[in-house]
Amino acid sequence: MRILISNDDGVTAPGLAALYGALADYAECVVVAPEQDKSGASSSLTLDRPLHPHTLANGFISINGTPTDCVHLGIHGLLEQQPDMVVSGINLGANLGDDVLYSGTVAAALEGRFLDRPSFAFSLVSRQVDNLPTAAFFARKLLEAHASLDLPPRTVLNVNIPNLPLDKIRGIQLTRLGHRARAAAPVRVVDPRGKAGYWIAAAGDVEDGGPGTDFHAVMQGYVSITPLQLDRTFGDGFKSLNDWLEGMG
Repeated sequence: MRILISNDDGVTAPGLAALYGALADYAECVVVAPEQDKSGASSSLTLDRPLHPHTLANGFISINGTPTDCVHLGIHGLLEQQPDMVVSGINLGANLGDDVLYSGTVAAALEGRFLDRPSFAFSLVSRQVDNLPTAAFFARKLLEAHASLDLPPRTVLNVNIPNLPLDKIRGIQLTRLGHRARAAAPVRVVDPRGKAGYWIAAAGDVEDGGPGTDFHAVMQGYVSITPLQLDRTFGDGFKSLNDWLEGMG
């Protein structure tokens, strides 16, 4: 089996090295990742300039683009052999609830949806590296068991691992996405020449984080697994929309 590994923290990120180390003796692994941190890139593609692959001394391939660029190229001709699945991470920081709309980690996995096997996105719920071994352990554990999965095509598994030592993890829970409140307002700054700019502020607080959500699971010490699909069609909205259109005459 061939696994394409990518991320959004960049090709030199410790989480990427940890994920590769966890899987390298399990399958044939190739790393294609952004040359710089592309957190928050979502599923953007680079269309205004060419992309250039560069092979590093450790064999990892860096791309001057986004996580989706990396996986797109990896699947569509950059590699000599087609990968069987895509695994993304290990992200330093949670990708819970509404975070998946912006996450480059999740986006890399979503780009692997065209392959026959489910893609995985792994995130450690911390910016620190102390418990990366815990996340790497669960990445290996879940990948080893993936062959017995029976999921619809184009399914991505979003996995968040609590920032805990392995012996403190209480188990694994299947979850739905929770929701955050609105983010704080952008922070206005002025440079020494008087030009104003804005920093995007921190994500909003948890608004829907009760039992059954990914937020609740990780707060209780469980690894959270949420199945995702790209189809965002709101089926329950059809009736009211039909009524609205008919009311237009």
